[in-house]
Amino acid sequence: MTTLPDPGLSHVIGDRSVPLLEETVGDMLARIARTWPGQPALVVPPQNVRMDYAALDVAVDRLAAGLLQLGLVPGDRIGIWSLNRAEWVLLQFAAPRAGLVLVNINPAYRTHELEFSLRHVECKALVLPRRFKTSDYIGMLRELAPELDACAPGALHAAALPELRHVLVMGDGEPVPGAHAFDAIAACDDAGALARMREVAPTLSAHDAVNIQFTSGTTGSPKGATLTHRNIVNNGFFIGEAMNLTEQDKLCIPVPFYHCFGMVLGNLACVTHGACMVIPGEGFDTLATLQAVQDERCTGLHGVPTMFIAELEHPRFAEFDLSSLRTGIMAGSNCPIEVMKRVVDTMHLSEITITYGMTETSPASFQTTRDDPLDRRVDSVGRVHPHVEVRLIDGEGRTVPRGTTGELCTRGYSVMQGYWNEPARTAEAIDADGWMHTGDLATLDADGYCRIVGRVKDMLIRGGENIYPREVEEFLYAHPAIADVQVFGVPDAKFGEEACAWIRLVEGATVSAEEIRAYCQGRIAHFKIPRYIRFVDEFPMTVTGKVQKFLMQQAMAEEFRRDRPAG
Repeated sequence: MTTLPDPGLSHVIGDRSVPLLEETVGDMLARIARTWPGQPALVVPPQNVRMDYAALDVAVDRLAAGLLQLGLVPGDRIGIWSLNRAEWVLLQFAAPRAGLVLVNINPAYRTHELEFSLRHVECKALVLPRRFKTSDYIGMLRELAPELDACAPGALHAAALPELRHVLVMGDGEPVPGAHAFDAIAACDDAGALARMREVAPTLSAHDAVNIQFTSGTTGSPKGATLTHRNIVNNGFFIGEAMNLTEQDKLCIPVPFYHCFGMVLGNLACVTHGACMVIPGEGFDTLATLQAVQDERCTGLHGVPTMFIAELEHPRFAEFDLSSLRTGIMAGSNCPIEVMKRVVDTMHLSEITITYGMTETSPASFQTTRDDPLDRRVDSVGRVHPHVEVRLIDGEGRTVPRGTTGELCTRGYSVMQGYWNEPARTAEAIDADGWMHTGDLATLDADGYCRIVGRVKDMLIRGGENIYPREVEEFLYAHPAIADVQVFGVPDAKFGEEACAWIRLVEGATVSAEEIRAYCQGRIAHFKIPRYIRFVDEFPMTVTGKVQKFLMQQAMAEEFRRDRPAG
């Protein structure tokens, strides 16, 4: 019997009326392919790829068999270092079907980070493209493994990467010495290899590790969050449920696959419901995204706020027919209220949802739904996900009252197995009772709606007053001249910290720092008004669209150092 939390405390338990899926990624795809074999599954216009679910299932079988034919065995790790391509999707489903653990490697990583990732989880194989724009992926790999050019495919023994044996290169072009052509492995029709693949499936469990994603921490080495079939299949399923996805939907996914947003909230949300994945390009391109939505009559669109802002502000925005849209997800960083309203009004996304989560929780813990009133879909991240339990705690670990700010902790099926081969760091994040401590500050209202007010590390204290940057940002977004804003703390000799705002103005707008402060006067508490205001053209960001405030803080520290009189 479940004991319900005290309604006066910030402790909620998600609905459990719909049972969890207890199946592997491979078994789930096979079930969906049997149910909707002729429905569109994958569309990638730049690669001229169109597959229905029957074809996708066959392609995944062949690739899984090809991987096993290389000599890989269940439990081996296979890395993918690439932006969004059809091959990424095939590998996302083929690796689990072969019992392999897919390792997502940020395509922005360079040699040092790549070496760390491959060595840390002991990857036996790596899949990569030749290049993307100015990134020469083969060239970077050769810097780490010059032995590649002198070995036969599958026989790599590189001093810097002692476990790596196989390199699979995507795309057309001249053969790369020492590497396999991805297409050749993906075309495997060897009866023995296919039989071996079918023998593997019954030995796999939904509780097996299936995916490793490196967290993008700002300090220390990246941590490999290890997720199971059960983690990501169920999170993708309940994401799709909240969006009301069906086999009739087509979701445009311009967010990166190497991150949970693309591969779980995008690909797995689609596949668990028989919906179609539409991939507009390798990296985010505003025009390509708008074109794909129009041409494919997409019903859903994902993006981080900066992507939606870029689409809304593009000079050709009005040329595109987006009337097929109804749903999608805006997540990945703070979702400005004003941007959300414009998305609903001008992009036809009347049922767009907001989602909150983190890599370590597969990722979603909260989500709005299409049935939530618009005001709740623009001022919160929704209510707790099914089968997820959340509480907000104070510095002493006590659950705080409703409406009080506390650190968000979550537990349930979605919490990762742990950080790969790092029990100490795992124990720092997941306590003895199974609670994942997110480091995010939040509030829960009487109806269970959650608002994220910042990070424990982002909160600044000015003269004893707590300032939550998110609150100040939301206020400033309402200024007609402000397109985007980020608020953070900088050191101050008198008050300990002061608020600093970096502001990106609407194109053609002009406004001074003094006018911004005047706008704040009498409308927010005086201690929340940014003392430092800088106008910028862009913010430092990760490739997933997350703003890197620590780099802004470093830039301000350098500015203060330059301006400080010598002596």
